[in-house]
Amino acid sequence: MNRLNTKEKVFIIAELSANHNNDLNLALDTITAIAASGADAVKVQTFKPSSLTLDVDNIYFGAKKDGLWKGFRPYELFESACLPYEWHSVLKGHAENLGLIFFSTPFDIDDVDFLEELNIPIYKIASLEINHVELIKYVAKKNKPIILSTGVGNLADINLAVDSIRSVNANAEIYLLKCTSEYPAQFKDANLLTIKNMKNTFNLTIGVSDHTLGATVPIVAVSLGARIVEKHFILDRSIGGLDSAFSMEPQEFKKMVLSIREAEECLGSITYDVKPELKLKRRSLFFVNNLAKGQVIQKSDIKVVRPGYGLEPIYLDCLIGSTAKINIEKGTPVSWTHFI
Repeated sequence: MNRLNTKEKVFIIAELSANHNNDLNLALDTITAIAASGADAVKVQTFKPSSLTLDVDNIYFGAKKDGLWKGFRPYELFESACLPYEWHSVLKGHAENLGLIFFSTPFDIDDVDFLEELNIPIYKIASLEINHVELIKYVAKKNKPIILSTGVGNLADINLAVDSIRSVNANAEIYLLKCTSEYPAQFKDANLLTIKNMKNTFNLTIGVSDHTLGATVPIVAVSLGARIVEKHFILDRSIGGLDSAFSMEPQEFKKMVLSIREAEECLGSITYDVKPELKLKRRSLFFVNNLAKGQVIQKSDIKVVRPGYGLEPIYLDCLIGSTAKINIEKGTPVSWTHFI
């Protein structure tokens, strides 16, 4: 199945999230810019406010007292952020025409059913849904690749989510994302060394979902083995919006993509091989005197110099006292053919 193609290259996802600002044309233009930036996919979120919270004003569902969304009730936030159902097919068609993979994060059963009608190729489980076992199992039954973000999950939570998927789909294609679920997140909280441990612990492909500012976290994550990178994308931060503060503009995203491609190229493979042309730059043995056929080689007749066209320097001592087989001109690289 492997629709994510993480083996050949890092799979780069641009998250639209709430950066459509309830404007369909803005959403379409943003997807156009995402394609031009070099991303592999655009991800949206599919929900109604009731998928996530209650329209109640009390201590549990009242206005937030601090943070990026201070003063807003969760229900109000989700009303503002939700992507209208009727836009999905339009955005999906536009994205696919531009060569992008279009997929989504659902938040309840109805969302999944709707996305199945659109034949969404991949599902993302959001960090805050990691303990939503009913949703996770329902998604797993759809037999699509699942990207599971782990920002608010400890080891036991991740195990439960993975086991829940496997319990209904033993051969499910699962990807885990290291994530810090703060908006914006701080570098000191990224703990990217966890990526290698996650890979060893779960034997799954690991990626990163990043909410820090800039491209540092994705580039470091790729160097540590991440094969998926997800970042929020916005056409222009000046237009504002719920996620604008920690979203990348097109040129920033494009630069990040280029840096990731350079980073993965630098990683290469595990090898100690040296190109032949580079070996020639090393030192080797050269004759530094003219020698006649039959002359006994003295240490003063051979020197270790660059380039590497002669025998390796390790053979110097064993050649001393040998007899020249032919006449030898000063500046000739030492070869076994020169000796009796």
